[in-house]
Amino acid sequence: MAHVIDVLPFDSSEFADNPEPRCPCVLVLDVSRSMAGKPIDELNAGLLAFQDELAADTLARKRAEIAIVTFGPVKVERNFQTAEDFRAPVLTPQNDTPMGAAIDTALDLLEGRKAHYKQAGIGYYRPWIFLITDGGPTDSWQKAAQRVQAGEGRNFSFFAVAVEGANVEILRQISKRPPSMLKGTKFRELFQWLSSSLKAVSRSQTTDSVKLLNPGTPEGFGWTEIK
Repeated sequence: MAHVIDVLPFDSSEFADNPEPRCPCVLVLDVSRSMAGKPIDELNAGLLAFQDELAADTLARKRAEIAIVTFGPVKVERNFQTAEDFRAPVLTPQNDTPMGAAIDTALDLLEGRKAHYKQAGIGYYRPWIFLITDGGPTDSWQKAAQRVQAGEGRNFSFFAVAVEGANVEILRQISKRPPSMLKGTKFRELFQWLSSSLKAVSRSQTTDSVKLLNPGTPEGFGWTEIK
């Protein structure tokens, strides 16, 4: 089933007061029924911490742009907003795990945003797509995997995080970068790593390689550099 995204008419006025280059990041979040209880509570707490940490950084708040796609069913919870305007939603557990459709929606959303940047003459860093799931797809995911494989490293950087219960074998087929296993429900630590990494990207040039080590998580969740 095709998923249609409403695209607003292009309006360059949003860039008039803030012509900084943008670092777009799409969070693709599993809110299926298996996330009920502590997992969804910790995920919401992590999103709030993520919001606050990015907003506190003077450069990241102008350069980082966040969008959120949830799945179970697929929904664009937040279209792209700079970190200074981003407000974390309160997520609730829903139904199944249509991961393939969610990834396709995130990729379409990202392509639309990049087209806006180009029309407005705004520079941008390589976009990030950040998938978090505790299950396996309940829909067809092969087409989405092909799109990720074709675009990874050239059009965007794709990260997959496996919460306990996730189908890691399928995640390995979707993502070129090895998926990382989350310890328990440590979403706050994960989002601290993500905010620190986005802040590091925001302080770099759009063509730079960026080290992704966070002193709070020495293992860097398995990812140490974006080239």
